[in-house]
Amino acid sequence: MPSALFTPFTLGSVTARNRVWVSPMCQYSVEERDGVPTHWHLVHLGSFARGGAGLVMTEATAVVPEGRISAWDTGIWNEAQAEAWRPIAAFIRSQGAIPAMQLAHAGRKASTWRDWSGSGSLPISEGGWQTVAPTAEAFWTYDPPRALTAAEIAGVVRSFAAAARRAVEAGFEVVEIHAAHGYLIHQFLSPLANSREDEWGGSLENRARFFMEVLRAVLAAVEVPVVVRVSATDWVEPDGLTLAETVTVAQWAREAGADLYDVSTGGVAPGIKIPTAPSYQVPFATAIREGNGIPVGAVGQITNAVQAEEIVFSGAADVVFVARQFLRDPHLPLRWAHELGAEIEWPAPYRRASRWV
Repeated sequence: MPSALFTPFTLGSVTARNRVWVSPMCQYSVEERDGVPTHWHLVHLGSFARGGAGLVMTEATAVVPEGRISAWDTGIWNEAQAEAWRPIAAFIRSQGAIPAMQLAHAGRKASTWRDWSGSGSLPISEGGWQTVAPTAEAFWTYDPPRALTAAEIAGVVRSFAAAARRAVEAGFEVVEIHAAHGYLIHQFLSPLANSREDEWGGSLENRARFFMEVLRAVLAAVEVPVVVRVSATDWVEPDGLTLAETVTVAQWAREAGADLYDVSTGGVAPGIKIPTAPSYQVPFATAIREGNGIPVGAVGQITNAVQAEEIVFSGAADVVFVARQFLRDPHLPLRWAHELGAEIEWPAPYRRASRWV
């Protein structure tokens, strides 16, 4: 029986050669702190395309300077950054993969140290900045954010649209809106981070207003597939964002024109005990798929070929997004195809290794 994992998947105007996709992974490696990607990003992302991935997604790429998670993150808020992304997108495409960019704003979780340099908020004296959020409550021990005004919210919406246009002009064929992991859009969606009393807070419709305005602005700005990365639950019921609410918002997003939901969980509140295990987030993707029919990607400790094959073959998800396992083996799809007995095209200079003898 042919492998389900290694069948093509069409998403709007593009068709990925298989369903093993690279999840966004922060690299914190822009040493100049100007948001411009470097040779590191070319080799990092290019290796996954060479290794057989169907789609390769960039790290969380900030739509404004203050939207970076750290000062060492990439950006797409100016033309210099877009030009630096161009050869990266071109190389990914040259290797047969779909180049995709995740558009992000970290909100109150911005302006932090990178993992190996420190922890918590990056002081202004070290190059940090004042963060913004729906309301002024801080995340964990981070510095308190400033609440966004209605005019500033509209400005961020425009920044997402402008960033999407730059990404497409630089050669990316899919864009993803980052609405997960406790970053700005998720902060608006979650009652744990959004206590506004205006049209941006309170009811689910109000809390989802910012997300829907970003989505509609991005859809209007580009003619490529638009994916949404979402945290399906805050793992704090009934006070946090719930799966039932996420299913409802996903229906609104599907009706607006979103092409696929990339389903993760958590991130908006510290100290939450999440029951992790292999495939532990897959049921959330399945619930969203069954709730409104939108295609979904599954994530979360997907580490072997048989496991990934079962997720797709069973219909639990349409594709799998893989992160750490790609760091361990950039040629993961080539290995998984061999293990599943599936056909996959090897780069010509590497074909001598495809015989596995």
